[in-house]
Amino acid sequence: MTTHQSILKGMSAPRGAVAEFIAVFMLMFITGGVVIVTGGENLVAIALAAGATIAIMIGTLLHVSGAQFNPAVSITVALIGGQSWKRCGLFIIAQCAGATAAAFLLKWIMCGVWPLPQTAGGIEHVGLTVGLFSDLSDTGVADSALRVVLLEGVAAFFLMFTIMGVIVDRRSGLDNPILMGLPVGLVIMADVLCVGPFTGASMNPARSLGPAIAMDFWHLQWVYWVGPILGASCAGIAYNAAFGRPPSD
Repeated sequence: MTTHQSILKGMSAPRGAVAEFIAVFMLMFITGGVVIVTGGENLVAIALAAGATIAIMIGTLLHVSGAQFNPAVSITVALIGGQSWKRCGLFIIAQCAGATAAAFLLKWIMCGVWPLPQTAGGIEHVGLTVGLFSDLSDTGVADSALRVVLLEGVAAFFLMFTIMGVIVDRRSGLDNPILMGLPVGLVIMADVLCVGPFTGASMNPARSLGPAIAMDFWHLQWVYWVGPILGASCAGIAYNAAFGRPPSD
């Protein structure tokens, strides 16, 4: 079986869900906090925060939940037979709950301390409402939802393809969670630097949903589900098609 499957085989699904909640809570709180403090202007700081947080959480929780931390990743793992759809659904609920809890906490703690970035319409929103506090109306990309779907899909493809190579497939030879987390963290940083100015480079539906609920801000929310899920799913299928399914024990 793959590295990922061997982890999930002996894993308690409820404990895994708790791990997913904590990890996405941490991701949302740290990246959202960085965006608030920097006014959403320091893309490098945001990229470092997102990549480093995921790398740390992979090293910390890979053995507990498989370190999915993203509905698009959970769906892809289920799609390629790496876990049951029941577990996938449980993890997605935990991920979305973690992001939502962190977004509400950020809103409560920070709204009166730092001025929040605003949309062109003057609507305040917290953290990663649409990616990374991205004002899509100012980028020109917002005029085409399809372009946002494609950009988010490509970014999620790169992320999931990396996850397939370093975590899901044991043929990589990596067995240290810390080493596994580094490539994933780096590809997230690269995605944020490249796609962030246009869509916010969310790549994670839970990260977009949580702040949307907290701030009641739903602009283009659906594209942050469709794009990452399509991109990640294509990456999982493409990896197996190109390199063969990881061998089973």
